[in-house]
Amino acid sequence: MYLFLAFLLVPIIEIALFIQVGGLIGLWPTLAIVVLTAVLGTALVRTQGRMALANLQRSFAELDDPTEPLAHGAMILLSGVLLLTPGFFTDAVGFALLVPGIRVTVFRYLKSKATITHFQMGGGAQFRDSSAPFDHGDVIDGEFSEVRPRKNPETPSKWVEGPPRH
Repeated sequence: MYLFLAFLLVPIIEIALFIQVGGLIGLWPTLAIVVLTAVLGTALVRTQGRMALANLQRSFAELDDPTEPLAHGAMILLSGVLLLTPGFFTDAVGFALLVPGIRVTVFRYLKSKATITHFQMGGGAQFRDSSAPFDHGDVIDGEFSEVRPRKNPETPSKWVEGPPRH
């Protein structure tokens, strides 16, 4: 229901704002502002995105919980989508999501609403206990035939370096 309301209300808000701003400053300045915010937003999203990617890589390298850097990256991506969408309301929300303090507040709010049941980093190798009975589910059936070399085994192959010839 919330998604339906968002898809219904956001365009209505945008149209109302376009009418109001266009009536105050005119058509061409309104369109120029929309294009300028898209260009400026793209540049800001690019720099913020690089920083978020660096933070995510750092959290992986230090084996930290990557949840917060991933959430920041997702909010920056959403910000880019909102800034490229023509409109004043979407631009305001998009620029707001580029402010790290606002992203932290949104992340804390969303984190308080989420329940994490399991978190694991890395898979690690799994070994079969040699004292345990053999599991036949691991058996791969196949056939083989022994291939004998055609050449004298003393003659080195051209693919393998042998002793120097004199």
